[in-house]
Amino acid sequence: MEESQICQWCFNEIIWDAEIGPESRCPHCENELGGYRTLEIGLDSEDQNAKTASTEIGKAPAWAEDNEQDNWDEAEEEEEEEDLGFRGANLSMLAAESVIQRMIDSQEEAPECPSCREYMLEAGSQNAVGESFQAKIHSAIGKPLVDLPVRTTLYICPSCFQTSSILSANDRKALIDRLASQAE
Repeated sequence: MEESQICQWCFNEIIWDAEIGPESRCPHCENELGGYRTLEIGLDSEDQNAKTASTEIGKAPAWAEDNEQDNWDEAEEEEEEEDLGFRGANLSMLAAESVIQRMIDSQEEAPECPSCREYMLEAGSQNAVGESFQAKIHSAIGKPLVDLPVRTTLYICPSCFQTSSILSANDRKALIDRLASQAE
């Protein structure tokens, strides 16, 4: 007598012979049959979870030498005393998310980070004046792209901490006007 089951991954029916027994892998998608793999996240006790996570992550591999194991254990003890590790960083970031969103909402512009594509926070503005800025004179137009003083706005990515500067609105308009006047 043949029996059947449905693969929880591809939803195909798997028919197997009662003499051979059930399949351990789906013949269609090659995924493992049986229960889904689960990850339990407990939010009951931060201290207990932090210690459990740091001891599981901090275990040395079986092939490590004895003296390396001693160094690993010392580093693990120091880490437990200093901070909560990855879990603590996530809690801080979660707490900061609402503040970051309010800041982005209040900005006139919110450029995307060129590195990770998150919205960037405006940190402030700066003026480039005097010898702190060396303008390049392009041969195509025979003069610098911008006149001093140049004002830029500095943005910081709250995810990867990449920084980026953008010309102020007035300097952008002046740049476009300068380039348009040089058109043939």
